[in-house]
Amino acid sequence: MTSLPTIAAALIIALPLHAVYGQNRSEIAIPPNGGNQQAEVSQWIGLVKVTVTYHSPKVHSAAGVDRTGHIWGELVQFGFFDDGFGPSHATPWRAGANESTTISFSHDVVVEGTPIKAGTYALFLELEPTGPWTWILSTNSSGWGSFQYDVKNDALRAAVTTQEAPYTEYLMYGFDDRRLNGAVLFLQWERKRVPLRIDVPNTKELYVAQIRKDLLSWPGFNYQNWQNAAQMCVALNINLEEALVWAEKAISEPFRNAGAGRADFSTYQTKALVLNALGRIADADTVMDVAVRFPGTDAPSIYVYGMRMLRNSRNARAMEIFRLNRQRHPDDKFVTAIGLARGYAATGDKKSAIGEYELALRNVPPVVPPILPGGTAQVEKELRALKDVK
Repeated sequence: MTSLPTIAAALIIALPLHAVYGQNRSEIAIPPNGGNQQAEVSQWIGLVKVTVTYHSPKVHSAAGVDRTGHIWGELVQFGFFDDGFGPSHATPWRAGANESTTISFSHDVVVEGTPIKAGTYALFLELEPTGPWTWILSTNSSGWGSFQYDVKNDALRAAVTTQEAPYTEYLMYGFDDRRLNGAVLFLQWERKRVPLRIDVPNTKELYVAQIRKDLLSWPGFNYQNWQNAAQMCVALNINLEEALVWAEKAISEPFRNAGAGRADFSTYQTKALVLNALGRIADADTVMDVAVRFPGTDAPSIYVYGMRMLRNSRNARAMEIFRLNRQRHPDDKFVTAIGLARGYAATGDKKSAIGEYELALRNVPPVVPPILPGGTAQVEKELRALKDVK
């Protein structure tokens, strides 16, 4: 705001410094100046936490005066101005009321294309009657308002284009366009919205670094955490060589004589996924040849693996897996039949595919496994499509 309410201004002049620090910093609990309540909003961008702390003025003054249409350029002045308090004779807007608005980053980030170190900054705005407005991040985050503003403390000046927005009575901050590696912080008040782009270009690396720390403590005693870590690396296509080590630890022994690994279809499949991501297809096949033959590996698990081979256009490999599924689960005439039907259809054996589809539909279980999206309706649809082919 350009100035505090009259009573607050009188307090600044009449009382010692510690008495005017408002809601945050007073030595006793007193209401915020002008009724401008303190607020805080946080958003996680991956592992990075961004927090804005501010005081929120209203469009209607404490006395009830409607200031709609008189906020920008009047109540909040354009450019740099002298509020008559503190050492600075040229200040930007504090982007809120009372104490300086602050923004905190738990890790290094990139703000509007400029690298910014982790820490807490004062957040200011320079307004213009036409053209872009300029966000300012100052390393002096402990000031009151912008009265102590000094350009030498600027960590960032970023020009942005303002946007029209629905009427907002209370000044507010929020986050939009939220993604794993970025978000848009915005200030919204009256009918203006001012965006500020925050990016975390190394978000994947941050996750890997945190996982390394996690696995060296209590989570490392559980083989599933090593397995999940390896799967995450595959999903993000990062750190694959180390992911292979993690996958192997899940199988063998995470912590010697302390954490037991587990050799089963699930852990071997994780290892195979990492090998596939590394381009080591033959090695992945060898691992999966063991996985599908583990005692206890059920028909749906083998079917899902066979379908992945089909999606990767490895039809011969898929048929090998579907036949093995029938061999190992001869009593299952639903899941194994659907696998063979889809394999035969992919390889052009229409007659065999129709036979397996019909076998599956004669043996529908009471509960259709969730691995079959669309259930029997999808199976019937595929069968009709085959029969309609001349």
